[in-house]
Amino acid sequence: MTPATLKFLARLVTVLTATMILGLLVIVTLLVTRFWGGDDLALPEQLVLPEGARATAFTRGADWLAVVTQDGRILIYDRKSGALRQIELIEQ
Repeated sequence: MTPATLKFLARLVTVLTATMILGLLVIVTLLVTRFWGGDDLALPEQLVLPEGARATAFTRGADWLAVVTQDGRILIYDRKSGALRQIELIEQ
């Protein structure tokens, strides 16, 4: 290889390494600010399920929590108070 080609490859490796390091720092920063950035993960102390209901899945939105039960219901709760807002039936 010629010295010009080696210099080009050396610069290319340096640029790619810097790009990867910068990308990794951006990903870590986004994860830290998303997961430890305040009260986003606050949940009520407990959720009271209706008699006989067994939870199979859970998700949350901006101001609500949803629990999918084994008997085909979606229970929607208020995120702050934990009060049951709504019950939806899943079509089967």
